[in-house]
Amino acid sequence: MKTLRPSPITPTVDFDKPGVQHGFLRLPYSRDDSAWGSVMIPLTVVKNGSGPTALLTGGNHGDEYEGPIALFDLARTLDPKDVSGTVIIVPAMNYPAFRAGTRTSPIDKGNMNRSFPGRPDGTVTEKIADYFQRELLPRADIVLDFHSGGKTLDFVPFCAAHILPDKRQEEQAFAAVKAFSAPFSMRMLEIDAVGMYDTAAEEMGKIFVTTELGGGGTSRAETVRIAKRGTLNVLRHAGIVGGAVESQPTQWLDMPSGDCFSFAEDEGMIEPLVDLGEAVEAGQVVARIHPIGRTGQAPAEIKAKLSGILTARHFPGLVKPGDCAAVVAVLVD
Repeated sequence: MKTLRPSPITPTVDFDKPGVQHGFLRLPYSRDDSAWGSVMIPLTVVKNGSGPTALLTGGNHGDEYEGPIALFDLARTLDPKDVSGTVIIVPAMNYPAFRAGTRTSPIDKGNMNRSFPGRPDGTVTEKIADYFQRELLPRADIVLDFHSGGKTLDFVPFCAAHILPDKRQEEQAFAAVKAFSAPFSMRMLEIDAVGMYDTAAEEMGKIFVTTELGGGGTSRAETVRIAKRGTLNVLRHAGIVGGAVESQPTQWLDMPSGDCFSFAEDEGMIEPLVDLGEAVEAGQVVARIHPIGRTGQAPAEIKAKLSGILTARHFPGLVKPGDCAAVVAVLVD
């Protein structure tokens, strides 16, 4: 049996030390402008007593901002006396991508959320994934990973968990989703789950919840408020932070099949015909793609394959074949 190399990442904090520690995950990275340089990934550890451990992460994709805003703020303000257990906060997992404002790393083009379990001798992104896989996820009881649509998608704000083979684990995950109290709560279907952080955590038996809180490569006051409130709600729900969950009304959604997704087959300028959160019927045209090479040509139509509400849409004005144009989710009573 092959023995894995040790991770090249060195934490500058002691995960077992009580109190608050602000530090880094230091990953050696030799490059043109720094021969013995490092990627310095900020993190905070807040520990008090022997309760559960929460791992809170943002910036899995570098152009998604609600999570980093909420987690940098929490790292600054969380008082150990309010904690029973441990909170590990990594506001920007793929730190090179976060600094560049891109979905993937500018160093190796690595998509963090398709790089698990990672490799200790791989690319920079794979080395970061490997450290989470072998060092941070095993410490956690509950994992909250923030996402939004980045520069290419926009979503209604929702918290989500996945349908799982282990129904007890699934039930615990959806209880945490309910506690988060986003305007929408999703039973989520992934179109490509291979290599995901989500999958790595779930296969370890961890309670894993995630979000999609907007998009367009920016954040809004509303979505940041949802992220901040939801983070504390999950920590309260887990018994790590005291106080009652600040419940808000939520509408449950389901993604029952791949028919939720509509993909562009043409290139051009996309015209939305339905706004996020609006009801749609199966067969309804939700967007049109106008050819831009010459005038006088009819647009292609994007139709919903099932009835529900428009949950996500392509964000930039121009679209290419294969781009996700629209996502419809089903309302759950």
